[in-house]
Amino acid sequence: MKIREMKKEDRERLKEILFRTENFSTEEKEVGLELIDIALNNPDQKDYYFKVAEENGKVLGYYCIGHRTLTDGVYDLYWIVVDPETRGAGVGTELIRDAEQFVISKNGRLILAETSSRDDYQSTRNFYKKNNYNELAIIKDFYKKGDSLIIFGKYLQNQGE
Repeated sequence: MKIREMKKEDRERLKEILFRTENFSTEEKEVGLELIDIALNNPDQKDYYFKVAEENGKVLGYYCIGHRTLTDGVYDLYWIVVDPETRGAGVGTELIRDAEQFVISKNGRLILAETSSRDDYQSTRNFYKKNNYNELAIIKDFYKKGDSLIIFGKYLQNQGE
């Protein structure tokens, strides 16, 4: 498996993966695609950085990460999405490891990942825990009544410190 930067020709495959991910709402899928388009159509933008996982010429997933404004070395992992057909095969783990290396290369120290408390996000929460992310905060009824925001984070050790 190869992790590489996103290219314009990846858009339709990324859209397909995003829209086949069942626990994302229509609105979430539209926002995800909007960020892909922002990154592809504005190469000078610095807010969203994308990389894709590819094997045998087929894109299997992607992540989107960005520096959190007004912080010293804090990055938001906005999206990490894996083709539902390949879930459980280690694609997400490879993507998150690459994201961590990216943050370290930028002298980052902390990655935050926000997710929902809904039952259909249990596998997402398990994924973060499996990759040594800790639950840092819960904001009750954030998205709507009964749907809380859970913020996971991982402090990274930079080389040479």
